[in-house]
Amino acid sequence: MSVEAQFLFDFGSPNAYLSHLVIPGIAERTGVRFESVPVLLGGVFKATGNVSPAVSLRGIKNKPQYEDLEMRRFMARNDIRAFQANPHFPVNTLQIMRGAIVAQREGFFDRYVDEVFRHMWAEPKKMDDPEVIRAAFEESGIDADVVARGIQDPDVKAQLIANTEDAVRRGVFGAPSFFVGSELFFGKDRLRDVEEEIATLGSREGS
Repeated sequence: MSVEAQFLFDFGSPNAYLSHLVIPGIAERTGVRFESVPVLLGGVFKATGNVSPAVSLRGIKNKPQYEDLEMRRFMARNDIRAFQANPHFPVNTLQIMRGAIVAQREGFFDRYVDEVFRHMWAEPKKMDDPEVIRAAFEESGIDADVVARGIQDPDVKAQLIANTEDAVRRGVFGAPSFFVGSELFFGKDRLRDVEEEIATLGSREGS
């Protein structure tokens, strides 16, 4: 199937992590492989005037509790057990997001994404502390020296900025975001809509 699907993510989003765990099932059912695109969520927020739920829900009665309920429902529906709130949240993800660009260029992107998400949300660590990052990479078998050198490369920095600016240009205002073709979907709870859109486009191709 030639349908194109993208997953725009920042490691700082717990909902991006949960989406990351669900996407492989969608890919298996539909035959469409998602392209994962690193973006800097802080840059998206700055460009769009958006804020994180931790800020937007502050002081609102009942809604934060309902959002927690919806997260538990999503996890139960998708049999997700490997999740813990990161006690260091919010984490400045600039270094590890630049690291994702390095990993793309060096050919270990998929493993890098799996492992960094694990260190953020399954076995949570302070992933904006360089020493903690190095120890996490060494535990995961990721070459910490390659990443440390790479994140200083101006081209790597520019690529992350370009990804972020392009996402905003296409209508993105937060993460996780998804594109199926040119159609934008926001949030983990839209993954069922994402799968439906893939199926719809696929059926059009086959007709």
